[in-house]
Amino acid sequence: MAEPKTDSTRAFSEAWKRACSDPRPSVVYVPYGKFHLRDIAFEGPCKSNAIVVRIDGTLVAPSDYSVIGNAGNWIRFHKVDGVRISGGILDGQGTRWCCCLWFCMQNLHIANSKNVVIDRLSSVNSQKFQIAITDSQNVKLQRVTVTAPGSSPNTDGIHVERSSLVWILNSTISTGDDCISMGPGARNVWIERVACGPGHGISIGSLGWKFQEPGVENITVKRVHLSDTTNGLRIKTWARPSLGFVSNVLFHHVVMDGVKNPILIDQHYCPGHGQNCPSKASGVRVSGIRYKSIRGTSSTQVAVRFDCSKSNPCTGITMHDVALTYLGKEAAVTCVNARGTSSGFVTPLVRWS
Repeated sequence: MAEPKTDSTRAFSEAWKRACSDPRPSVVYVPYGKFHLRDIAFEGPCKSNAIVVRIDGTLVAPSDYSVIGNAGNWIRFHKVDGVRISGGILDGQGTRWCCCLWFCMQNLHIANSKNVVIDRLSSVNSQKFQIAITDSQNVKLQRVTVTAPGSSPNTDGIHVERSSLVWILNSTISTGDDCISMGPGARNVWIERVACGPGHGISIGSLGWKFQEPGVENITVKRVHLSDTTNGLRIKTWARPSLGFVSNVLFHHVVMDGVKNPILIDQHYCPGHGQNCPSKASGVRVSGIRYKSIRGTSSTQVAVRFDCSKSNPCTGITMHDVALTYLGKEAAVTCVNARGTSSGFVTPLVRWS
């Protein structure tokens, strides 16, 4: 069945082609109103490295599954340089399909690009990841709002993979999976002043599914508030051989309210509830993880859980001024194959193994 609303895909494509072929700075303007789009790719490289896509309206994905086929992305910017996406709402209509498992689309994908700014954009009801940044450099997301039902699976708010120099600032994320996830090859990522919840918290991983896999390093998470999330600050790796690694990560000035697993390193990650889970030791090396000024409440008794690899124990973990409670009392810790130090006021106190 054809999409009943007017299809604006061709008009958007033509406007982009004109802007991309012009060596002068350009503005692609989307006025107020609703505009229905099929999957669309804004391809570069362009003659100009100063293109603004200003959106005052709402872009709406097809509600008919047959219209998109097996497209993996709804809106994609590919091989662009110097693009600024400002304002607007992206409505993926994912709630119409509930829990799509095959051929789900991401609302917005920035791929093989550099010097991109995303400002004041709202992404709602994506079928899969809301915003994905892959194989890109120097991407800044600021004042972004992400919204999806807490029950929607695989709807990560912002996903970063194989990319460097990424800033995520002053944003609010409510979703059914990780608020922010950093996959293999995420490097030099700065996250600050982000509110997360509901969702699965801020995660590095999952990592280590492949043997040859780029590492994750130089990650900073500051002034973040997590509320009613299933995880807080999480590192997750599969129990499989891998050359991957996680190093030089700072979690600083984080507040948690009713978070199920506030601090978690899980090197036996398996979302299948124990079914068909790999059983080997994780090869991902986790080192140089710092937790500073972390405060709040846990909704479960165990607030800190370090479940590290037997063959590659976590090393260089530091805890400074960490205060997490459960029902107004001191919470508990589990620590397996983790080596580190504690300083300042730390509760619950970790007994390093």
